[in-house]
Amino acid sequence: MQNMDTDGRFSRRGGVIAFGMLRMGGMIIAILCVITCSPGVSDEPDSKDRVKALFAPDRLVAWCIVPFDAKQRGPAERAEMVSRLGMKRVAYDWRQEHVSTFEEEIQQYQQRGLEFFAFWSWHESLRPLVKKYGIRPQVWITCPSPEADTQQERVLAAAESLRSLVERTHELGLSLGLYNHGGWGGEPANLVAVCEELRRTHQTEHVGIVYNFHHGHGHIDDFAESLALMQPYILCLNINGMADEAVVTSGRDKILPIGSGLHERKMLQTVVDSGYDGPIGILDHRSELDAEESLRANLNGLAAVAADLRN
Repeated sequence: MQNMDTDGRFSRRGGVIAFGMLRMGGMIIAILCVITCSPGVSDEPDSKDRVKALFAPDRLVAWCIVPFDAKQRGPAERAEMVSRLGMKRVAYDWRQEHVSTFEEEIQQYQQRGLEFFAFWSWHESLRPLVKKYGIRPQVWITCPSPEADTQQERVLAAAESLRSLVERTHELGLSLGLYNHGGWGGEPANLVAVCEELRRTHQTEHVGIVYNFHHGHGHIDDFAESLALMQPYILCLNINGMADEAVVTSGRDKILPIGSGLHERKMLQTVVDSGYDGPIGILDHRSELDAEESLRANLNGLAAVAADLRN
């Protein structure tokens, strides 16, 4: 290679320097390619970061913290408690005495930047509040367990009993979650069957599944298969410390802080392995305890378990 000097003559020395610069540039490019293309380097977040993000407090949903709270907090105190814990979402369960404070609950959440994430069952008092405050809570309802001679008849009967709520939630632009609460309607395969029937007959995608560990002790051993079946429809996954089914059947340890059971680590690893990245709920559901105490125990236990999970 030859370069031209300023007087128009070609210079061998300049050509050598230029060639050397090209070689050096090529080496730099090659090194950069090795670095950026290496299997160990990726634009994807570190696996531990993904696990941490999945279980981050500000993504979790506080559940069963209204009638089960030993302190019986009001809307303002409850909103303060959730904020203090670093959480941002609440699934609202209620009893008749709470109906008069529905609006105040929403107001308190919005003042603190909390999401009114879900609403248990249905009450017509919620309808005007959805429009007034621009909220879009999921509506959670126990999947029915009707009596019938065949599986198909049961599926059709369950779907028919939910028809009016399907139409109401669709009209308001809300998701409807079929909640496992034991019985036939709590079985993963039946939840999926009813969900699919409702989607088919109403030509809508707003019906899904809310799956709860604390009502799923019978599926600890086949949780991976159950999760895979339900995953396309899951709106929220509520987790819990998981004792053996036989212990729970005897009336003990149904609700445990995460990290204090025998099986939730494996189940949560299954969740991570599945690629699920949707909402996850933690619960109080222990009326003898302060809800803040229960939620904090779950947060601390979940953080410890998550630190040991792999991607």
